[in-house]
Amino acid sequence: MNRAYMLQQLQQTAEWDVVIIGGGATGLGTALDAAARGYRTLLLEQADFGKGTSSRSTKLVHGGVRYLAQGNVKLVMEALKERGRLLKNAPHLTFVQPFIVPAYRWWEKYYYAIGLRMYDLLSGSWSLGKTKVLNKETTLQWLPSVRSRQLSGGILYYDGQFDDSRLCVELAFTAARQQAILLNYCKVMQLEHEKGKITGLSFIDQISGTTYRVKAKSVVNATGVFTDSILQLDDAHRHKIVTPSQGIHLVVAADVFPGKAAMMIPKTDDGRVLFAVPWMGKVLLGTTDTPVQEIELEPKPLEAETTYIIEHFNRYSSKPITQEQVLSVYAGLRPLVTQEGNGNTAMLSRDHTLIISPSGLVTITGGKWTTYRKMAQDAVDNAAFVGKLTKQVCPTKTMPIGDPQHKAEKTKSWIQENEAYAAHLHPDYPYTRADLKYALQHELAVTVEDILARRTRLLFLDARVAVQAAPRVASWMAAETGQNQQWEEEQVKSFELVARHYIIN
Repeated sequence: MNRAYMLQQLQQTAEWDVVIIGGGATGLGTALDAAARGYRTLLLEQADFGKGTSSRSTKLVHGGVRYLAQGNVKLVMEALKERGRLLKNAPHLTFVQPFIVPAYRWWEKYYYAIGLRMYDLLSGSWSLGKTKVLNKETTLQWLPSVRSRQLSGGILYYDGQFDDSRLCVELAFTAARQQAILLNYCKVMQLEHEKGKITGLSFIDQISGTTYRVKAKSVVNATGVFTDSILQLDDAHRHKIVTPSQGIHLVVAADVFPGKAAMMIPKTDDGRVLFAVPWMGKVLLGTTDTPVQEIELEPKPLEAETTYIIEHFNRYSSKPITQEQVLSVYAGLRPLVTQEGNGNTAMLSRDHTLIISPSGLVTITGGKWTTYRKMAQDAVDNAAFVGKLTKQVCPTKTMPIGDPQHKAEKTKSWIQENEAYAAHLHPDYPYTRADLKYALQHELAVTVEDILARRTRLLFLDARVAVQAAPRVASWMAAETGQNQQWEEEQVKSFELVARHYIIN
């Protein structure tokens, strides 16, 4: 997966069957599906793959316990089925995670157990484990630092967990193996029409500054919170359909909340659930649901959101935390589909929405990470109809994602040839210079931020450590790609500007 090769192929294709705008979970899933059906497929992403919402999740592959409480059984059943498929198709990026719901009144154990056993029942053959009611002693064995005073017991259930931005990168890698052309840092500037129908688009390569025009039989808008901006390129008078909602997560050291189980707090002051989840040697705490007006590529956590999470976590923990213990804080925007008369974003549907505009533009938005594959299938089915493409069956239900052996073999061979490639980006983390070289040669990494935020997860795991590693990463990248000292300095400065939003001062 090489950028120069991708650009070469771009210019050798007269017309594309499917052009996808947006390189997050849904867009990448759509590119994989379309290419695997044999359609000539191009994906364009204005920043890096997964730069937006898709790298900022709670890292859960789940059916959505809360959606069951809201009565959305259809969404839960679909998500549980897709959860099972994802765990099977990407076993190197996913695993089963036990969760405990602590109960502080005797009846809560049985009340929540009924709902969670329904969750099991709906998962059917895709079940990950049986829900159990636990006594106080067993609950404390699972959650050693949960507040024990008045603890009645707990409920054990199982869900999935994954590394979101790594899955984005490996979806791109898999799509490229199916002959899709994928380009990051390419921003769509204009949609082109003939007789009211979309026939192509123009975009600018933000690395070289070159503008390209491409022809397309169908165009898919999979831009998440930026959905409305593409809809308005198609029709300047189009009303907005997305209500953005911000959710943040705090990352703390593992000893703050020891144990292998995650904790799910079933109800907070605003009616949300709150999670404390072990992840990559740390613990994630989140999330919030804050309506926002401004849509940004790099949304900023609000102090009130940070306070909210800390206060709620401390109610359930025997080891209260402070802001000083937060290693990283990150914010993401949910592309919730607007519903008239509902101003509470926590109550807006997480189901996905598909729209075909009069021009033929196919828009897929809403939804959640777990159901990305089904969203992609729906998008390609409709793009094929719009583009009058030969009908093909969706092949992604059982398609393996990524190739961990390919990476392992490449990085091992580089280290054997030159032990300098075994050097670590930072001594406290396993990522090596060989991993960096692989990201540059096979994963379309372009910037220091690409490496530290999404090819590795250093920025999300410990933002201060990531800042410390940035000069070394920039130096190694420059050596691999032939960049000069000025490029290194600009990259470090640019990364530091982004990283400051991940650090609580």
